[in-house]
Amino acid sequence: MDYGQLFTNVLNEMLGPTAIAYALAAIGLNIHFGLTGLINMGQAGFMLLGAYGFAIATIQGAPLWLAFVVAIVAAVVFALLLGLPTLKLRGDYLAIVTIAAAEIVRMIGRSTALTDVTGGSEGLTGNAFKGTFQDASPFPDARWSLGPITLATNTSNSWWLRIVGWSLVLLACLLVWRLVRSPWGRVLKGIREDEDAVRSLGKNVYGYKLQALVLGGVFGALGGIVFVLASSVQADSLGRPVTFNTWTILLLGGAATVFGPVLGSLLFWGALVFVRGFLRGVVPADVLSVQQIEQIGWILVGVTLMLLIIFRPQGILGDKKELAINAR
Repeated sequence: MDYGQLFTNVLNEMLGPTAIAYALAAIGLNIHFGLTGLINMGQAGFMLLGAYGFAIATIQGAPLWLAFVVAIVAAVVFALLLGLPTLKLRGDYLAIVTIAAAEIVRMIGRSTALTDVTGGSEGLTGNAFKGTFQDASPFPDARWSLGPITLATNTSNSWWLRIVGWSLVLLACLLVWRLVRSPWGRVLKGIREDEDAVRSLGKNVYGYKLQALVLGGVFGALGGIVFVLASSVQADSLGRPVTFNTWTILLLGGAATVFGPVLGSLLFWGALVFVRGFLRGVVPADVLSVQQIEQIGWILVGVTLMLLIIFRPQGILGDKKELAINAR
């Protein structure tokens, strides 16, 4: 077994677009749940709308900056449509509504009635919308090596995408860090702990919840853009499992922390690739097939989430006092 190649693959995945996309989505979910106490089970819906908004706008001839704006506006509109009638719900009721809303987005995206716009069940190919992003790269077309990782500079899975993606993650973390220490962030924490007490102080709890839903949804949309810039837009690729994985990442790193979502994404994808690669190297193919090894990897993800909730619900970086699930 080539352990050097295995660790190269792990490092490549930890720094790759998938980890970046999930880190952004988890940062948004952290604003929803970690700071405000909203149990949003539909973060995949925000990611999918961001992906569709960016891709469709680009295909229609919009410049790169406008495509990003369209994706963000789509997430904001979805958050308003979702939040205005539902944010008075609490706990499990809100979770049911949000997961249903995300499924509605997915089903609309793969609907045959919108095939000319969304591509239907086949989606939108990457070559149709990646051109403007790749053309914006300041780097020449080449292949660069950084340690054991060698990648092209401007293709789909490139250094350019990684640089932009991790820059977005850094900016998102800085923004959350500032918000947490602002009066706005302290009100969100108060809502998480006891919204009735915050309401008694004259604060518009409903308005603050809606603001948090919008902001977290925007980060989800940015994650969706990064996700599809490395592949293509497929409605089923951003379905329910994406939301569950994002929750695992948030709880692994630590809710209500600034860097918890980022650490959780790095560890989640690194561990998943390591387990799969290790099993492929030590288990004969006649004992476990590649498909079975893939399934075992996801089984371990589920077991990990169960153990986290039972033994360390605050995650690696989290403080148990900060976790909203313990205050209810």
